[in-house]
Amino acid sequence: MNEMTAANLRSAFGGESKAHMRYKVWATKAEKEGFPNVARLFTAVAYAEEVHASNHFNALGDEKGEYLVASMAGFGVSDTSQHLEWAAEGEHFEIHQMYPAYLEVAKMQGEKSAIRSMHYAIEAEKIHEKLYIEAKKSVDNGEDYDIEDVHICDVCGYTAIDGVPDVCPICGAKKEKFTSFIK
Repeated sequence: MNEMTAANLRSAFGGESKAHMRYKVWATKAEKEGFPNVARLFTAVAYAEEVHASNHFNALGDEKGEYLVASMAGFGVSDTSQHLEWAAEGEHFEIHQMYPAYLEVAKMQGEKSAIRSMHYAIEAEKIHEKLYIEAKKSVDNGEDYDIEDVHICDVCGYTAIDGVPDVCPICGAKKEKFTSFIK
């Protein structure tokens, strides 16, 4: 694999891994603040970020070694409204800056597994940003986010709140490949 694409995959892996853990911490805080639906959303999206990190790791294929991995990652614990704002900002960064740049490099270098992994992530992140913005509006009105179950595609991290689709619109996986986070 070309080194620049490999470095980008390692960075994306690091960022997604950190998002996974950050969202789990923020889920606990949302639960304590009386927002169980927001907590479920954070928990489900944490799983989607784990799917992205795993895809990036696997796209590296036979790459081996010890690397210092630079990646963007927000830190901090505040209240649920602030966590949702930070989460939306992180997703926005990935959608509009990080993944577009990484994708262009992967395309230029003809790295098909990296292109697929990054495409899956960027498309799912668009949904996450939208969900976090909507959830923040509810929390800022003193209400929990009005959602039932959250469903995550195990292949690409696609996130659905209106039931499990028969086929994932991002990767084409069948509905049996979804993990559900039930109310």
